[in-house]
Amino acid sequence: MRDILTFILAGGKGERLDPLTRDRAKPAVPFGGIYRIIDFTLSNCINSGLRRIFVLTQYKSFSLQKHLLTGWDIFSSQLGEFIDAIPPQQRVGSDWYQGTADAIYQNIYAIKDYNPKKVLILSGDHIYRMDYGRLLAHHNLKKSHATVCCIKMPKALSIHFGVVEVDRNGKICGFQEKPKKPRTIPGDPKHIYASMGIYLFDREVLVDELNEDAGKDESRHDFGKDVIPQMIKEKKKVYAYNFSDENGKPHYWRDIGTRDAYYETNMDLLKHRPNFDLSRGKWPVRTYHEQYPPIKILSKSEKKGARAGVIIDSLISGGCVIKGAEITKSVLSPNVRVENGAKICDSVLMSGVVVGKNARIRNAIIDKEVVIPGKSEIGYNLKLDRERFAVTASGIVIVPKKASFK
Repeated sequence: MRDILTFILAGGKGERLDPLTRDRAKPAVPFGGIYRIIDFTLSNCINSGLRRIFVLTQYKSFSLQKHLLTGWDIFSSQLGEFIDAIPPQQRVGSDWYQGTADAIYQNIYAIKDYNPKKVLILSGDHIYRMDYGRLLAHHNLKKSHATVCCIKMPKALSIHFGVVEVDRNGKICGFQEKPKKPRTIPGDPKHIYASMGIYLFDREVLVDELNEDAGKDESRHDFGKDVIPQMIKEKKKVYAYNFSDENGKPHYWRDIGTRDAYYETNMDLLKHRPNFDLSRGKWPVRTYHEQYPPIKILSKSEKKGARAGVIIDSLISGGCVIKGAEITKSVLSPNVRVENGAKICDSVLMSGVVVGKNARIRNAIIDKEVVIPGKSEIGYNLKLDRERFAVTASGIVIVPKKASFK
């Protein structure tokens, strides 16, 4: 694994996650109480033995860079290990990163400097666990020039993904961008292979393909839309890696590209038998932990028989104080305070949120440092909520960071 150089693409605007991305890059959005989204990709790298990692940043990258410096400064530079952030440097032109392939092309000097045998390209905004060592073994077994990670999906979801067409040996022979009539998996007409946006290349092949793509004015400079189809036309050996278990069942993988997907993925963590279990000790998810006191749960009052705080099917982070309130199927990030009589259901509260007495919240995402006045209601009158906040297509209310209430 030391012969692999890794690039994590973390520069997207994240417009479909607005207002959560108004002040931060999408990979820096808090998730699951104590994490940032990028922590899951970085943890996969660490657990897989990858030690040379570049994070390509671009829009609103301050909080992301701060998180990398405080939470991921764990390698020894004397051993040639690093996690370094690289913003656009205009080494090959005056543009910012124009696409996934262009982002790597603008940093092609790093590939030449480190001279790896393989280059792994990842996305910084996906939630999943993957041993990249197995991906490398599959790549070597097939003697592939490039390997594209794919996941089995129902045919009906094809309009949301790039669809990879393969032959019966797993060799990629076509690529469709969000097709209404997709090419299905050979022998399985009900399912497709969706591209996960994860690519493993032989170094020499990648450098040649990036140079060729950079010279095409009509190219969008995207791996899925341009580079991979270009390689297929050139008869290069490009194979799919099926991200599934030994029984062929797809592993858990979520692209948090929309607000509803972000909400649903948080809710997935709360199931009694979650498909993605944060408690797995053999493949830990790492992050930066601030120093918070233990969780404090108080009764409504000091009187005998007073109602205590109730927590059901929820994730509660350090530093939270819950006074005689009800928390059901919700995620509370660090340092959240919930006052007497408040009720929170099916919601995600980020760090520093204060919920006043007898307030009611349901089906909501509350960003950092919002103070919700007593007796307020969020998620109970969507007409009113739309006048004040963002509301998703499925009716999830999103209160932006430091929002004020009238």
